[in-house]
Amino acid sequence: MTASRTLASPDDELVFLPLGGSNEIGMNFNLYGYGPPHARKWIVVDLGVTFGDQTTPGVEIILPDPSFIEEHAKDILGIVLTHAHEDHIGAVAWLWPRLKAPCYATPFTAFLLREKLRDAGILDDVPLTEIPLSGTLNLGPFEMELITLTHSIPEPNGVAIRTPLGTILHTGDWKIDPDPLLGAPTDIDAIRRLGDEGVLAMVCDSTNVFVDGHAGSEAKVRIAMNALIGSLKGKVAVACFASNVARMDTTIRAAEASGRRVCLVGRSMHRMTAAAKSVGMFQGLKPFIPDAEARAFPDDQILYLCTGSQGEARAALSRIAEGTHPHVKLGLGDHCIFSSRVIPGNDIPIRNLQNKLSDRGVRLYTERDHPGIHVSGHPCRDELKEMYAWARPQIAVPTHGERRHLIEHSALARDLQVPEQIAPRNGDMVLLAPGKPGIIDEVKAGRLFLDGGVMTPENSDPLRERRHAASNGVLIVAVALDDKGRLAGQIEVRGIGLPGDEDYPLDEALEDLSKDAAGAIKRLDPGMRDTDDAIQQAVGRVLKKSAQRIWDRRPVVETVVVRV
Repeated sequence: MTASRTLASPDDELVFLPLGGSNEIGMNFNLYGYGPPHARKWIVVDLGVTFGDQTTPGVEIILPDPSFIEEHAKDILGIVLTHAHEDHIGAVAWLWPRLKAPCYATPFTAFLLREKLRDAGILDDVPLTEIPLSGTLNLGPFEMELITLTHSIPEPNGVAIRTPLGTILHTGDWKIDPDPLLGAPTDIDAIRRLGDEGVLAMVCDSTNVFVDGHAGSEAKVRIAMNALIGSLKGKVAVACFASNVARMDTTIRAAEASGRRVCLVGRSMHRMTAAAKSVGMFQGLKPFIPDAEARAFPDDQILYLCTGSQGEARAALSRIAEGTHPHVKLGLGDHCIFSSRVIPGNDIPIRNLQNKLSDRGVRLYTERDHPGIHVSGHPCRDELKEMYAWARPQIAVPTHGERRHLIEHSALARDLQVPEQIAPRNGDMVLLAPGKPGIIDEVKAGRLFLDGGVMTPENSDPLRERRHAASNGVLIVAVALDDKGRLAGQIEVRGIGLPGDEDYPLDEALEDLSKDAAGAIKRLDPGMRDTDDAIQQAVGRVLKKSAQRIWDRRPVVETVVVRV
């Protein structure tokens, strides 16, 4: 593929704008704009989610805020998806109705995206075009070529984006695996050809920039898993990311080699299996055993391939650990292999999960005690050095990392003699050409929370109140007033999440709070007792002060006023 055939106009600019995935790992949402500032055309590269944690109670899925580009939706030429991980495609079904641009993906990614669009009820609305591996796509001034890379999911692609002002290599997620087991190895020749043509900028994965050496090959994992599974007696469960189809393939073949049949446990395992089979993977394997039938097999002849390696509360492995799974039971003499890494932030739920399994007598195997059973899907420092040597960009733009990752990646690029390095935050508009590259604008970038299926702003009142209640407790107050605004009975106070002890029982504390609330109402001018708001404010104010004195915290106070 040759350089862009379109000629640049004097006012044209080429910009990069991350709205997710820069200063964080996950929720990738990248924009490239071309044209004069008042009339840019845009492409979107990836549109993913991240996940809630202990700081977002009740919120499991978090989306990037598309407000900026939504205002320019008519100028979006397309949404190009590099691969099928949730942090790259998970937001499409949620946000497409606000962007309404055609989508482009390779077959495996397209299969999984169709499932998401079908679940959302918009499959027939979304124009989705499959692009073959190593295929090309022209959208206005953007002439794109997919570059085959290796990662922990089938069909990972870099995107060479040629424009009249220069070529960008957007790597997406990648590693260098000479023997990936499923799919082709990294297309080094294609990257070198790009370097020979001249790469203006490389927007590149930073996840493992602090890790020396290479990430390692799936072929070595297969050797380790064959040896480990073949050595075990009793039931075996293996937890891995369902999207790591090569790891699934390795586990299944290791199980069959040791005389075990395989039972898939968890919806994601079945969905990924269907996607893999749709593109010709998983050939020559025996049929999977339904979980309702697996318990009929002798312990030494069954292996459970499970979702939930990150301690997700509703995933299959958590239900097994809790003893609530209807069909799968593990106990003394059984084994659980965690063929995955601990994603930062998941340490506590994973530890709790493993403790529950251990308490049932299950023996655990992790990458810490068996290093060969997992390798990362992201490039370590030596792989980054190789990529820079092949592509030879003029500008390094680190992405897919927290702030510390991006800064260290910039330093590495500088050490490798890359002339310019820019480490943007979400919302930073980066001028790539013409002239000196740099940050020229800052636009709105934030997060949207899926809270009970409702899309809400990041700092919405319900979540703020939920956080406050989680750490401070709740007081519920019932006040009955007669038609003259006088108390018609004793004020009832109930506490949620508030402690008591032998010296000061909770019931006694609540009685004292009832008296404080009554005093606050009696001190109000008679005219103010006619409005519920005045009653609620007075009671809330005095009970928060009293609670601060009793418990050293200020609970949420909900006051219900009844007039009789």
